[in-house]
Amino acid sequence: MKKICIAIDGPAGSGKSTIAKILSKKLKILYIDTGAMYRAVAYYVIKCNKDTKNSIEISNIVKELDVDIDFNNGEQRVLLNNEDITDKLRTPEISMGASNVAANPKVREKLVALQREIAVKNSVVMDGRDIGSYVLPKAELKIYLNASIEERAKRRFDEIGMKCNMDINDIKRDIEIRDENDKNRKIAPLKKVKEAIEIDTSKLSIDEVVDKIISLYSNINEGMVNSL
Repeated sequence: MKKICIAIDGPAGSGKSTIAKILSKKLKILYIDTGAMYRAVAYYVIKCNKDTKNSIEISNIVKELDVDIDFNNGEQRVLLNNEDITDKLRTPEISMGASNVAANPKVREKLVALQREIAVKNSVVMDGRDIGSYVLPKAELKIYLNASIEERAKRRFDEIGMKCNMDINDIKRDIEIRDENDKNRKIAPLKKVKEAIEIDTSKLSIDEVVDKIISLYSNINEGMVNSL
């Protein structure tokens, strides 16, 4: 079987990470969570008491950062200066910070190079905001996941709301700000490329979304094999 890259883009809370992780296990290919890598940068910036919107400070800090990923039984772990910080990255503050640092050219240059290096060597499913448009423009399968903002806020509330003592309306406002940031950043903004297949996950179960993508993957893989 030839190497195939699956690019999954979409806004916050559309189900990208959940779907990508399941696809990775079912298809036995690597899952690359690019969002976690940007969260790692935001985590470090916040830890250093710096502003995630200050481009000069971020550009200076990124020089001392070593962000890497490791795989433990197929599960991605994020390493920051050789420390595993995977379990420290899921807070609203870091989520917003990740959206801010992702707009920085130096940060993107550093992380995209690593993401592309992994994809050159392996079949991968990679999710983020600009995978199909910028990180892996030649990916064989491009998916754009979407969902209503109400559904996305509900999902995020179920994931972190009780832990962080946040109201669902606060989460909805945070998502709206992230959407605005992601769609309007100057470098590699969130967008649906013309060749991407859009799937609205608002009223679909996880299994239904996964089955749709596996069917598309199978058709592409079959076509590649027959062309040999």
